[in-house]
Amino acid sequence: MVKQNRLGSRKLSPQTWLKLRKISQIFFLFLFLLVFLWSRREFYLNSALESGFKETLVNLPLKLDPLAMLAQTIASRRVLPGAALALLTVALSLFLGRVWCGWFCPVGTVLDWAPLRTWKKKSPRVSEKLRGIKYILLLIILFAAVFGNLSLMILDPLTIGYRTLTAAVWPTLDKGITAVEITLFRVPFLAPVVGWFDGLIRPAIFPPHPAVYRYGGLFGGFFLLLVGLNALAPRFWCRYLCPLGGLFGILGKFSLVQCEIADNCSQCGSCLPACPTGAIQQKEHIYCDPGECTMCMVCAVDCPTGQVSFPAKSSPFLQQPYDLDRRKALVSLGTAAVGVGLLQSKWLNDSASLKSIRPPGVENAKLLSTCIRCGECSTVCPTNAIQMAVFDGGVEGFWTPVLVPSIGYCDYSCNACGQVCPVEAIPPLHLEEKRVQVIGKAVIDEERCLPWAENTDCIVCEEMCPLAEKAIHLEEEQVVAPDGLARKIKRPYVIRNLCIGCGICEHKCPAVGEAAIKVFPPGTQAQNQRMRKGNQN
Repeated sequence: MVKQNRLGSRKLSPQTWLKLRKISQIFFLFLFLLVFLWSRREFYLNSALESGFKETLVNLPLKLDPLAMLAQTIASRRVLPGAALALLTVALSLFLGRVWCGWFCPVGTVLDWAPLRTWKKKSPRVSEKLRGIKYILLLIILFAAVFGNLSLMILDPLTIGYRTLTAAVWPTLDKGITAVEITLFRVPFLAPVVGWFDGLIRPAIFPPHPAVYRYGGLFGGFFLLLVGLNALAPRFWCRYLCPLGGLFGILGKFSLVQCEIADNCSQCGSCLPACPTGAIQQKEHIYCDPGECTMCMVCAVDCPTGQVSFPAKSSPFLQQPYDLDRRKALVSLGTAAVGVGLLQSKWLNDSASLKSIRPPGVENAKLLSTCIRCGECSTVCPTNAIQMAVFDGGVEGFWTPVLVPSIGYCDYSCNACGQVCPVEAIPPLHLEEKRVQVIGKAVIDEERCLPWAENTDCIVCEEMCPLAEKAIHLEEEQVVAPDGLARKIKRPYVIRNLCIGCGICEHKCPAVGEAAIKVFPPGTQAQNQRMRKGNQN
């Protein structure tokens, strides 16, 4: 029987709305994963994309994120094409409140499915004043963006989702499945099946070669911490900490459709523990805070008398002690100003980010004021050369993209990172433009290079150089070989004005341990004097 709750224009039962919400959560989580997987596969197979359609689809989740688009616009002083898509989410929130958090957000869905608090008979009581933290974090992010800093965008839930999938979840699954395949392949009659299965999942789901990401435990551990906080309160992250949730909470205060509890409510209290975000509260009477309500419909299902409704009408603004006020705004402004000042000072900023190799076309200063730390560039890099910085990007550059040639090299035929970046922190260069970008300079360590240090033949770096006019030149010289006989060998020299710093020479160097040829960012000088002879201007 359909109850007479005003849930939108159709009088569907609360149970039906709840089922629709769960279907929506499953669908959009699946869609988020599908876009993630599809981006990896498409950019791996078609790394030199020139069409904008695929990039737009890959970037769609982040383009719908109003916090990411607003903060980036403020910090970069530029409105990006496609950023207006976030206005659709804003409009939806002004109509239906924090519906994004309850129906669409993939991180919120995972947290909704991990109710750790129900596993404990007694849980610590969390002060409601802590709800104000998410609003303070929201303002700090926006005020810091005014000063050109986006460091705290690491707390945006969608960037958390992308980084966790890229650096922790998918590499772990890949290693686990690979280990199982290797074990089963040793069984003769299973070998054909394993081979067929491997061809089915690579590169459709997993890369042909094992993906390598640094600090995967850090990224995975951060997400597990968010899940673990559910032991204190259901959806602890969404209630108290999520800055995007804070933005939707402000919009929810003005939304047209809000949760309403009738005046003749029996005050039975069934809805109070049922609400996963604690939006339903009780003082003189039971009421719902629209800034905290995620439109999950659980309260309507649990109400025995059908007194919970969701009418479309204007409602008076409901001010709560944890809501934004002048004091929180001033604290946020001061924290942002002091924090950005410290990040850019000599005490915390040791110029580590200037010592990092950045993706093609990137200006370091511009990157720090435009990158939202989503890690999509790392997701699509076919060689895993792009890693997310931790210690090597400086404090201000935490979780920004850096190239690590020891792990991978910048593929000469690939421009995927610039095509996929949702905020153009990495410029969307055409392939021919990308190929002439200088991202570093190779330097030969003569005390480790086999032809220089051991008078042994090795021309790997010259063979690997992808340039038509090789940036590594071989010169034949007469030396005394390890067997004591005089002979001629070819020694490599770096032609610095030709080198673009792609890093393939460092990555392929056969020297045991540290590579005998290394790439340094443009403008930096190798401090070790032993690197001179093999490096020409």
